[in-house]
Amino acid sequence: MDPAQPDAGLLADLDAWGEHLRLGRNLSPHTLRAYAGDLLDLATWVATRGVSAWGQVDHRLLRAWLADLHRRGAERTTMARRATAARVFLAWAHAEGRIPTDPGSALQAPRASRTLPPTLDQGVVDAVFDHLAARVEAAEDTAARATALRDLAMVEVLYSSGLRVAELCGLDRDGIDEARGLLRVRGKGDKERSTPLGDPARRALADWLGVRSLLAGPDAGAAVFVGSRGARIDPRVVRRVVHAALDAVPDAPDLGPHGLRHAMATHLLEGGADLRSVQEILGHASLGTTQIYTHVTNERLRDAFRQAHPRA
Repeated sequence: MDPAQPDAGLLADLDAWGEHLRLGRNLSPHTLRAYAGDLLDLATWVATRGVSAWGQVDHRLLRAWLADLHRRGAERTTMARRATAARVFLAWAHAEGRIPTDPGSALQAPRASRTLPPTLDQGVVDAVFDHLAARVEAAEDTAARATALRDLAMVEVLYSSGLRVAELCGLDRDGIDEARGLLRVRGKGDKERSTPLGDPARRALADWLGVRSLLAGPDAGAAVFVGSRGARIDPRVVRRVVHAALDAVPDAPDLGPHGLRHAMATHLLEGGADLRSVQEILGHASLGTTQIYTHVTNERLRDAFRQAHPRA
């Protein structure tokens, strides 16, 4: 057998674990792919050292794997995620009786650095919406106008409600509470939450729904947003729309839908919203995740101070 290829026994346990995650943990496809890649890297690495079963993996070997990741230039965030994947997998394998001990229980990785997420100035956001509105006005036929209205509504909803792109794509028509100005979405872990919808987003959404039938096909179902083929819109299309809208604004950073989520959270805090409210709107399980936006706003305040204060 090629020593670089994991033993079939290693791969069989990984397959069983992947099925466990898929059926029992309600993890997103993106998270499942990331975990699978992390553990495949570990399986391949230990196979080159003669390991043919997970029961042969010990704490020393795991630490050597992380050290080799560092030598290969892995970022600390990547190393932290891979260490987490290894710990979760080995704990499951031990609980299932597939390995005699849990060598990952004491595994530690470098703490991931908390970098400030890039964001958008309010002026850039306004310019993005001006550009999208101009596309609606310039549309030469009904199909082009419907597409332009859809794109404007998608970006308005992303920024207004701070949705993740998967939440936007999964939004159904019965999830719109027009009377109260709320959206009901399903986030990570299949958790449902309600998030506010601002007036411009409500108007853009109503305009889009008024012409949705021009693009929606038999496979659209209850989806709010549909693609050119008439079915529920694909996340890749949403990303392309957001990138194109930002690209049309001079000096705008090249961000995707998550950049609009970051901007919304930053602008809420700058406007005086309390941290708990922002946490609920974004659907963060931990307040610590939301707190990074306080660092963003503090940094922007410091920049403004240094630029404007005569004795900064």
